[in-house]
Amino acid sequence: MPRRSDALDRATPGAIAVAALRILDEEGPQRLSFRTLADRLDVSHATVQRRCVDLAGLLDLCTEHLAAQLPEVPAGTDWAEATEQRFMALYRLLTAHPGLLVLRGGRPWLGRQLLARLVEPALADSVAAGMTVTGAITAYRRMYLLTLGSAAFVDHRDPAGVTSASRAALAALDPEEFPVLSGGLPDVLPALTDHEVYYGALRQLIEAARPAT
Repeated sequence: MPRRSDALDRATPGAIAVAALRILDEEGPQRLSFRTLADRLDVSHATVQRRCVDLAGLLDLCTEHLAAQLPEVPAGTDWAEATEQRFMALYRLLTAHPGLLVLRGGRPWLGRQLLARLVEPALADSVAAGMTVTGAITAYRRMYLLTLGSAAFVDHRDPAGVTSASRAALAALDPEEFPVLSGGLPDVLPALTDHEVYYGALRQLIEAARPAT
């Protein structure tokens, strides 16, 4: 059995987050537990639980670990460009870890790293560009919800699998009842996994919210 100090060294918040994300990415959300995590870290179940308390705490560690990777946009960057950089970076992080989105569900993302690296600077830039606080938070929420929904809709790490499953489901439809879906498979299927669908929608929201100059 490892000594307690060694175990705690291997069960730092960062190490727990990395190990948990690997389990989610490699084995799926159904395999994440304190026991599988403890096995990965070669520590006791109790050691992991002391660090996280419960599953919600573990998921918070994971989201904070990812949020710390969001870029710090340089001061003076054009508002639209800064907004696009922030939300596209968030989208890339989320689509890389779909299992985390599944487990978090509708729980709010209010960790300090996310607030400091995304929410606060995005709102501050919007207010500085001429928006009211109400306008800034409304624009932020629209882009944030678009990003979450676009990342969670399909597993973007497996576009071939998504396309195959969707093709099978749509091909089984009655053409008379669903003429567009069944007859337009070559056009419908690519849009399901095309990142440009998200990027285009984000840019439209940014353009609609752009402060008057």
